[in-house]
This record gives sequence, C-alpha cells and structure tokens, in this order.
Amino acid sequence: MSIEVEALSSSDRDAWNEALGRTPERTPFHRFEALEVFAEYSNASLYPLVGYKGEQIVGLFPLFVIRKGPITTAFSPPPSLKVSYMGPVIVSQPGMKTNSVERRRRRFVEESIEWLDETHDPHYVHVRTSITAPDTRPFDWELFEETPRFTYVVDLETDPDALFDRFSGDARSNIRDAQDACSITEGDVTAAQSIITQVRNRHAEQDISFPVTADFVADLYEALPEGYVRPYVCSVDGTFAGGSIVLEDDRRAYGWQGTVKTDVEYDVNDLLHWHVIREAAGRGLASYDLVGANNPRLSRYKSKFAPTLTQYHSLERSSKAIGTMARLYRRFG
Repeated sequence: MSIEVEALSSSDRDAWNEALGRTPERTPFHRFEALEVFAEYSNASLYPLVGYKGEQIVGLFPLFVIRKGPITTAFSPPPSLKVSYMGPVIVSQPGMKTNSVERRRRRFVEESIEWLDETHDPHYVHVRTSITAPDTRPFDWELFEETPRFTYVVDLETDPDALFDRFSGDARSNIRDAQDACSITEGDVTAAQSIITQVRNRHAEQDISFPVTADFVADLYEALPEGYVRPYVCSVDGTFAGGSIVLEDDRRAYGWQGTVKTDVEYDVNDLLHWHVIREAAGRGLASYDLVGANNPRLSRYKSKFAPTLTQYHSLERSSKAIGTMARLYRRFG
C-alpha cells in the first residue's frame, strides 16, 4: 500500500475537520482550531500531517515541533498544556476488513515518522494516544518505548438512575446533600476563565505550578465550535463555589479541567460530575471520560462514579543524549 504524507496549511482546516468527522478515533483535541491554539500557547510549530492514498485521506497526525538551541523535540499532544490525548487517527471506510485497516495504520505511522525524521530529525519524540486508538503496535515497530496509561470512563448508555445506584455510598449521599443547596448552570467564556482561575489559585496554595491559563482557555473556547467547550458552574447562595470545564464532541465528553477541592460545606464536585453525566447522556453521548487514573488519590476519588478502567498509551523515542530529558518529561509532562 502506497501512502503519501504531507503537512496541511491553516487554509485546509475544513478538509482536516471533514476527514476527522469520518473516523471513530477522533477527539475534540484533534480539531484543527484546537491545534492552532495549542501551537500558539506551547510555542511550537504545528505540522498537521495527512496521509493520502491517491486523493483519499486515510490518516491524520498532528505534530508539534519545538526547538530550543540545538535540541529539536516533537510532541503529540504538545507539553505543558494539560492536553489529554492526541496522536494519529486512521480514516477507514465502512466495512473495511481488519487486515486492511491494520495495514493502513502501519503504513501511515511509518510514513509520518519518516517525514518527521527527514524534515526535523528530532532528538526526542513523545506521542500520547487517546482511548479511541485501538492499536499502537506500529510505534513499537518504529522502536518507540511504550508505557500504558489509564483513565476512567463512565458508560452513558446505561440508564442514569441505574448508574447512580452503582455510585459509591458517599458519592450518592454527597449528591443528595448538595442538590438542594447548590445550583449548576452552563456558563460562557467568562465562566471558563473563573474555573481556571480557581484551579490555578488552588495549585498556588500548594506551591504547585499549573500551566493552563485563563487566556489559553478563553482562546480555546472562542476557537472551537459552539458546544465543544462547556463550562459548568456551581453556585451556592448565588456565589461561585466551583466548576468543571468539559470538552466534548458528538461521541463523548471529557472532564478536562476543574473540580478542585473547595471550602464550601457541600461536595460540589460530586454534584458537578453527576450533572455532567446527566447532561451528556441527555445529548446522546456514549461516554464520559474522567481524564486520568494514574494518581492514587485521584483514582480513589474518580472510581466512585461507577467507571470502567480504560487504557491509553504513552510512546517515546529519544537519542541516548536526551535520555534525561525523556525521564523528566515522564515525571513532569
């Protein structure tokens, strides 16, 4: 199979998004408008690679190249923006046989890595796939080191009442206690900025850096189509108490940012998750990704909502001289 790879320009965003809409492996993070915002705030050069078989688009692979002095690195997604997933997606035809899809995936990844090596020769490459990527073997065959990562995903095709009954006892109790006292609404860009400001302040109190800024979130909100960024705000007695920024497309919702510990007497975060679950299910979405199950404390909390543990992958390749950089990225990236 012959696949040609080239990098699209910003004028081709419609072609990219149209092809993205035809693959079940897509995420909101792959939208071209989002990629442009990510590139700006990561100080990276965006290369939206497209694979062609003839004139037919068969794959999309956004890459972000960062140069610092003599060191060139490549990422998908870019570092330091809390972007959950990215990597390549394959555009397959309905009814394609498994071996045809696998062959297409392998050739597209091979050609993309060859393009990257020939044009940039990076010292370090890091790719983090999404839960929608079913096969990372092509990266293994390209000598990438693979590390399994985990997240929790709530099945929204389950009846909400039956799902609620499967929550932990304390989650159910917290939600019932908070429902009468707390009001949750979907806000606008100002709400998104308020949520991120609260998250940044909470991290600052613990002397922990947090790279996501209110300006970044505002630009992402404005760039993406309506409904892709949903800021949910919880108020108590008319006062902002907490919030959650959810990214979604027509398939699933992602609990991207927010839901930090608050000082109010009610557990607004449990109520926020329950509200997002009901809202997303009502729009016909299939699942709610709680985004991350790799931290013991956060995993204990997220497991309360009857999720399924789901795997994604971190893929790395580096020169020997950049081994220390790779280890630091795994720790802090």
